[in-house]
Amino acid sequence: QVQLVEIGGGLVQVGGSLRLTCTASRTLFRFETMGWYRQTPGNQRDLVASITTGTTADTTNYADSVKGRFTISRDNAKNTVYLQMNSLEPEDTAIYFCNVYDRYDREHYWGQGTQVTVSA
Repeated sequence: QVQLVEIGGGLVQVGGSLRLTCTASRTLFRFETMGWYRQTPGNQRDLVASITTGTTADTTNYADSVKGRFTISRDNAKNTVYLQMNSLEPEDTAIYFCNVYDRYDREHYWGQGTQVTVSA
C-alpha cells in the first residue's frame, strides 16, 4: 500500500502561480509513472502532467491546455513529485490529484486531492 499526501492547493488570482507537492510513503523508484490529474464537478478525472521513469532520462507529458505553463518534476531523495503551475487561468480551477503506478504492486494509487481555485 502506498500513501500519497498532496499539499499546495489554494486560491490564486489569474496569472498567479502555485506549486503542488505530492509526497509518497515509499521510494519513487517503485513507480513507473507519476502524474497529476484534475477533476471538476460532473466531469471525469483528466491527466494534467505525467513523468515516466526512463533508462537514461525521465519522459514528461502534458495536456495541451497546460503546455508551457505547468512543469512536473520529482525529487527522489524526498519521495516527492511537484507540479509547478504558472500563468494560472480560471479554467485551471479543479481538484488536483496525484497518481502513481507501482510497478511491484501493479497498482495505481491516488492521493486525497487538493483544491485549486483561480479567481478572475
